[in-house]
Amino acid sequence: MDTELDDAHTDYTQTPTRQAPSGLAETETDWHRRLLHDTPNGWLLTDNTMTRTLTSGRPIHLMHTTTALDAIRRSGQLHVSSGCLVAALYCAPLTPEPAGLRPHNLGAYLLQTKPHTRTLTIEVTPARSAPAKGIDYLRLGRIHLRTYLQHRSFLTEQEDTRLRHTAEQQIRATAPFLDLLLANAAGTRTPAAAFVDQLAAAVPGLPFLGYLYFEVLSEYLMLHSTSPETRKCAAAGEMNNRLYKRLAFSAVTGMDKLFDLSRFHPDHTRLCELIARIEPHLATDAAVYTRDRLAHLFAAIALAPHQDVTAYSFREGMFDELALTAPSLLGQSVFREMRILDRYPQLYLAFEQAKALPAWNYWNSSGIATPFNGFLPKGEIGVNPAYPDADIKVWLAESCGRGLLHPTEQLDVSFVPRLADLGMTAMRRDATGKAAGHPAPAGAPAQ
Repeated sequence: MDTELDDAHTDYTQTPTRQAPSGLAETETDWHRRLLHDTPNGWLLTDNTMTRTLTSGRPIHLMHTTTALDAIRRSGQLHVSSGCLVAALYCAPLTPEPAGLRPHNLGAYLLQTKPHTRTLTIEVTPARSAPAKGIDYLRLGRIHLRTYLQHRSFLTEQEDTRLRHTAEQQIRATAPFLDLLLANAAGTRTPAAAFVDQLAAAVPGLPFLGYLYFEVLSEYLMLHSTSPETRKCAAAGEMNNRLYKRLAFSAVTGMDKLFDLSRFHPDHTRLCELIARIEPHLATDAAVYTRDRLAHLFAAIALAPHQDVTAYSFREGMFDELALTAPSLLGQSVFREMRILDRYPQLYLAFEQAKALPAWNYWNSSGIATPFNGFLPKGEIGVNPAYPDADIKVWLAESCGRGLLHPTEQLDVSFVPRLADLGMTAMRRDATGKAAGHPAPAGAPAQ
């Protein structure tokens, strides 16, 4: 078993057993219990329609939107892409009903906001039931670092030097705030408003913090919302994905064109305004939750398990030392810097396919035909193209006035264990072709 990939998977139906640094004021088990039992929607972590279907061994119905239907028909193949699912075809769940296939609320959102795409419905019949383990992209730092170290020879000396120097400098430049995160994780609490303001100021210097910030707020909204819309989703066994969509698009100008969470860094005043627009009663505790949850997650994810959060400092960390003491944080920084190299479109397959192969092997060994985004089981699910024992059928589909999908034509296609070329993926890039995560041009609008 790949221990680094195992660490990156979460199963909310089980008590956590992951190793973590010492000195944390709260353990992962403490947070697991708190999220499950002290939030209105925590029960959905262990009892939701998606994971119930995955663990049942019954056929799994999914929807996928694409702009490449003609290319799929010509090749007879479906390739997958990287992203939060690492190496799977990005989909949303469908629930069979007598009148048609009902999209999960994430799928309904995709149908509403992507009218230029065609929709495929996919039926996956696994050989056996799967564990409820989902992959958490926030925990992939050690995989990113491992891949870089194994494939450095693909880079020029100048590219490699720049990559190492920038990743190291990002961490050292934001070290005062990173050390503050560790202090909060150990129980020394910074006033919440000041914490969020410092977090907002640190994100541009260390983009990974923007991803962590956004996911913590997404978790806060989805688990604490009590709106009629959220209650309707919960009644269907689903988390409400529209909450974090509203957050992202209102926080950052142009996020609907370039979904780049390195640009997500609202300060305290702005955070309260954003949350109040979505669900007013949640604004009061948003900053405190952000401080407590983000500090814990950062410390648990960033540092190697043999470290002590009460004794560690990022202030003097050099690249090779960080690779031993904070491999996950270093890997996240290297990965995001890699994506803005001028040659990234040419290097994409070399590095991302290298992550895909062990991911497919892990999923196959674990009996996972349909991996899902496991930071939360919110409905982002994919198809493992390398799974040998699944019967997979694909149809072109149309939606009706009730929002249900109806298969219209079975396609003669098969899944291929290969990543699609970068230019064929839906990963958001700017007009120059660079992937999300690069600094905004001078004068670009901020959130």
